[in-house]
Amino acid sequence: MSTKAAKCEAVVKLHLLEPVPLAEVRRSSRTVLGPKRFNSSPTEETPKNKKRKKTQVDAQIKEEDAESSDVEPTSNGHGGLSAYELERLENIRQNQAFLSSINLLQATEEIKELARQKPSQRGLVRSQAPAKEMMPTRKSLRLQHKDAEPLTLPPEQSLAVNSTPAIKKCAGPLPMDPVNMEEGGKLPSQLLQLCSEDTREERKEAQDLKEYQSNLKNMRITEDKVAKVVKDRILSATFHPCNSSLLMAAGDKWGRVGLWNLDGGWGDDGVLLFHPHTRSVGCLAFSRAQPTQLLTLSYDGSLRCMDVEKTVFDDVYDIEDGLKTFDFMSHDCSTLVVGNWFGEVAIVDRRTPGNSHESIHSLDPKTLRCVSVHPSQRQYFAVAESKVVSIYDSRCLKKTNSQPVSQLHGHSLSIFGAYFSPCTGNRLLTSCMDNCIRVYDTSAMTTQSPLLTKISHHMQTGRWLSKLSAVWDPKQEDCFVVGSMTKPRRVQVFHESGQLQHSFMDEEKFNTVLSITAFHPTRNALLGGNASGRLHVFSD
Repeated sequence: MSTKAAKCEAVVKLHLLEPVPLAEVRRSSRTVLGPKRFNSSPTEETPKNKKRKKTQVDAQIKEEDAESSDVEPTSNGHGGLSAYELERLENIRQNQAFLSSINLLQATEEIKELARQKPSQRGLVRSQAPAKEMMPTRKSLRLQHKDAEPLTLPPEQSLAVNSTPAIKKCAGPLPMDPVNMEEGGKLPSQLLQLCSEDTREERKEAQDLKEYQSNLKNMRITEDKVAKVVKDRILSATFHPCNSSLLMAAGDKWGRVGLWNLDGGWGDDGVLLFHPHTRSVGCLAFSRAQPTQLLTLSYDGSLRCMDVEKTVFDDVYDIEDGLKTFDFMSHDCSTLVVGNWFGEVAIVDRRTPGNSHESIHSLDPKTLRCVSVHPSQRQYFAVAESKVVSIYDSRCLKKTNSQPVSQLHGHSLSIFGAYFSPCTGNRLLTSCMDNCIRVYDTSAMTTQSPLLTKISHHMQTGRWLSKLSAVWDPKQEDCFVVGSMTKPRRVQVFHESGQLQHSFMDEEKFNTVLSITAFHPTRNALLGGNASGRLHVFSD
């Protein structure tokens, strides 16, 4: 048994020692070391022999690489391409065919063309920056081999913070001189004729929704209906009530007021620019009783009246700082209610000499952003306070703790607009930063006015755009207009029920957010103002 076991063990050892046949491995001949040859005599090779040997070695290497290559030459007319390369070319061809079928390349070119489009160059001419003065090159004292100058601290008095308010224009009447005309240039006589038109016409009857929608669809924008009216961001804009031509006014961030006659030939493409204020023109309106007058209110604390007939900006009301909004309280536009940033409203009578108020009343200690007077019962006015809209009776106001007649609840953030409907005042429209537009029933002055409609609308414009605010169409009691942040850019008209009536869109003529919107009081025309100082007009 021991002999037989020993034989088996020997057989296993032989099998283990026997080399296992491996699969043939392809190796490049360049990595295989050839047999070394030793020269019997250490004779030096000539350069000619070295060159010949190098050429022979290169040829041998190319031949061996061709033999060891994994790519087999084919005779199918593709120049010896491998199957992988043929498949790759086929994938490229199929991808290009797919892109062509969905017109992606054409769409890309259209997008590039839109990006190359420039805004309208009509209106104010962009002022050229003055040439920079060449200053000598600065060198440190170390490079000039000079000692450092001793540093002395300024006196303690000069470190005090200057708390003086922003500089305003001087009090009293200011000459109505356009800043975009030569010095000494007079206002065009056609402007006075246009503003003096008799606009006391009976208000047209409200149209049914189908006719109203048809009129909206017929309103178009063209290249000559876009112009730069002011130099900076527009915060307020309105139409003049004349019918023979479209005359508009706009106020910008730094106190400028621009007039634009769409068909005018004066100034810069019908634009006249004035500078009566030093800070934002937050509110402006033409007087309905005297259409030659435009009232403008600024954050610098001044309320002025641009009188085209007298060619001056008269003082109407003036405080140290912080005026925000105003509205007419009487049919002859002689009495105003003016709100400021400090939660106060002032009753101003323009017939009283001077530029002070008749009375002032503290309402909301936080802020006050908008006032709107009831169109028929003018003793009532609505105030957009911090998170609620309150309706007050001007006959029952106190200096403090005035009790509202009615309140409109439901807002969770700041309210930037609150306006009575233009004909009856039976509706009140609010715009809130909680991304909602609301319509309330104010036909009966109850303690809490009921909410009728709530419309979701994106209102987050950021710090560089004016806030969106929905405003009524003065020709249509139950419809309003508001700008939009949606792309492509648009302006939308809604019914009070929340139904969308029309969207004004034209990617070729405007691709900007029109934050400030307003309808013409009698004609089928709509304006929109943007952050670069341009007005866009849609009309039939």
